[in-house]
Amino acid sequence: MNQLAEMKVTTSLLTPERSSVRAIGGRGFDWTMMILGLLFLGGLYVDGWAHQHGRVDSSFFTPWHAIFYAGFALIAVVLIATLIINRLRGFTWRRSLPAGYELSLLGVLIFAAGGVGDLLWHLLFGVEEDFAALLSPTHLTLVLGLALITSGPFRAAWQRTRIRPTWRTLGPAILSLTSLISALTFIGMYAHPIVYTVASQRQHEYHNDIGQVAGVLSVVVTAALLSGPTMLAMRRWTLPPGALTFVWGINLVGMTILNYHHRATLVQAGVMFVAIGLIDMLRIRLQPSSRNPGGWRVFAFLAPVLYFGSYFVGLMLTEGSPWSVHVLTGSVVLAGITGWLLSYLLIPPKIPAE
Repeated sequence: MNQLAEMKVTTSLLTPERSSVRAIGGRGFDWTMMILGLLFLGGLYVDGWAHQHGRVDSSFFTPWHAIFYAGFALIAVVLIATLIINRLRGFTWRRSLPAGYELSLLGVLIFAAGGVGDLLWHLLFGVEEDFAALLSPTHLTLVLGLALITSGPFRAAWQRTRIRPTWRTLGPAILSLTSLISALTFIGMYAHPIVYTVASQRQHEYHNDIGQVAGVLSVVVTAALLSGPTMLAMRRWTLPPGALTFVWGINLVGMTILNYHHRATLVQAGVMFVAIGLIDMLRIRLQPSSRNPGGWRVFAFLAPVLYFGSYFVGLMLTEGSPWSVHVLTGSVVLAGITGWLLSYLLIPPKIPAE
């Protein structure tokens, strides 16, 4: 018995207890990933700005691509290094990545495949421009990978329980939500009215019926891209004051930079930014949640109405529009209906007992 006890003591001195080994993760890791994610996303927008302003040539190797892919390389190194270090510390492969980042690792693989494919695509078919660049299969693959990578902090926060939703506790998740929405609106910029102002008096080629149909559909698509992820976050947490202003505001700033050709765009974006602040105030006033489904439905309708209503107000104050009052107001109402319908997917009506 004494020899057995001595063996246990010796073993405990030579081998640290498993409980003393901590895996890399937590909010500190979330902040690190999110800061790198913003650099990564910034590279995407810089490259998009270059495409929008004719700063690209027939080469794949451009300064804009260098910024974009450098951001990816940094975030991939941190993610893979974390996986390896945690594995060396004795954790299983499944537990070597912090919870929520499994899809981020998949995003790294998807993005890497898309990067190689993009290089080959450019060599075979040339560099895409304008609308074609947004529908290139390799570019869609790259944005899918980016969205999976930068949404990691959002998924990590989603899995945590018993946390008080504040800027301190949800900061990385809010930034991650911003990145996700911004990735979606970037690849769908052809449907974003601040980028392609199809309702503008200046855009003569869009004054026919087809142009108006495209413009109305762009409002509906953008309303869905903004409202869907936002209401998903609101379904999970009571977001702190200013969160929606931050998420939608930063997204609007990014989309405005992509299309900065005319001073009128800044006025339109300014009017929309004021509306975003009002939307956030409305959210705080209505307290939309599963416990308040009435407030949830009202907010889901009014948020896109205010957003796109302010856009058309800004447009009329600057460039004007050839659209009739019926089409203008109808587009705003359709945006509200889009948000209202999405609200039923996230908080469906209670199913009666059979």
